[in-house]
Amino acid sequence: MGHIVFKYIYISVDLEKSLHLTLQKINTPYNNLLTHITHQLNLIHKSLNFFFSDPRSDNIRMACSWRRLPEDCVSRILSATSPADACRVLAVSKEFRHPADSNVVWDKFLPADAHRIVSSTPLNFSSTKELFFLLSNSILVDAGNKAFALERSTGRKSYILSARELSISDNDVDGNWTWKSIHESRFGEVAELKGAERVEMEGKIRSEILSPNTTYAAYLVFKISDDAYGLHSIPFETFIASGERVLATNTAALRDPPLQALFYGNRLHKMKERLNRGDARAARTRHDGWLEIEVGEFFVGGAAAEITMGVMEIKGHQLKGGLIVEGIHVRPKP
Repeated sequence: MGHIVFKYIYISVDLEKSLHLTLQKINTPYNNLLTHITHQLNLIHKSLNFFFSDPRSDNIRMACSWRRLPEDCVSRILSATSPADACRVLAVSKEFRHPADSNVVWDKFLPADAHRIVSSTPLNFSSTKELFFLLSNSILVDAGNKAFALERSTGRKSYILSARELSISDNDVDGNWTWKSIHESRFGEVAELKGAERVEMEGKIRSEILSPNTTYAAYLVFKISDDAYGLHSIPFETFIASGERVLATNTAALRDPPLQALFYGNRLHKMKERLNRGDARAARTRHDGWLEIEVGEFFVGGAAAEITMGVMEIKGHQLKGGLIVEGIHVRPKP
């Protein structure tokens, strides 16, 4: 009969709901086990629904029915889920460890170009799963000018373009910007604005190096020095463009105006109005201690394109300084 096509499990987990199982098609050589496997899949369906809705339930014992399946079959079932789902299944029983740790599973979770991306970066790993978790913690690529990471729950790609990867206006003019190393940064250098009236920064990334069919957002990653000045005068402008087409524009407040700056009067009042209306984005603290502000978002579809992400303040005509730029973070939207 050749290969028999049968349906196997795709696991979609929501911690607040029961586990829902849908079926997808694959080819399998287990012709003589078709009836047995179909019976086992029905048991698994019931047992995992019970288990994830109530982990304390005695029905966890039913999940051990998986061990009756050939390991390769279990691995292929898990490879159609997600990294998060595969790790949750490991929690059901130690019987799952070998098939769940196999390269068959984790090869599916790695992007197709993962090995090319890390080819110039020395990494020590003994399995595809180890490589996946190394990448989920972020590594430096492209001579240390970019940081690359995989989203641990889904395997989707993200990048941080360092300040050296950005086009920063007048960064070579004495007194405007300076380059320095600080221990808080993952990169060798960051850019610090010493004093300028105009600030313009742009970063570019090719859509084809990102995960397809995914909505991404770009964030400026920065700090404000203790002696910063002029950054609160009016909001910065942000934009996202695909090729020559502008996808989104907005305004962003890098910091709140200090009380002693109230003599700016009408200009600050208008800025605050825009923030209160939600017209300007406000900065927030990241898990790594840096600040970030959203530049905009874009969708990666089928067509390849160059995405440009920009941040500027060119209308205030006021001297400003103390902005420390680490880069632009491009990551999937939640």
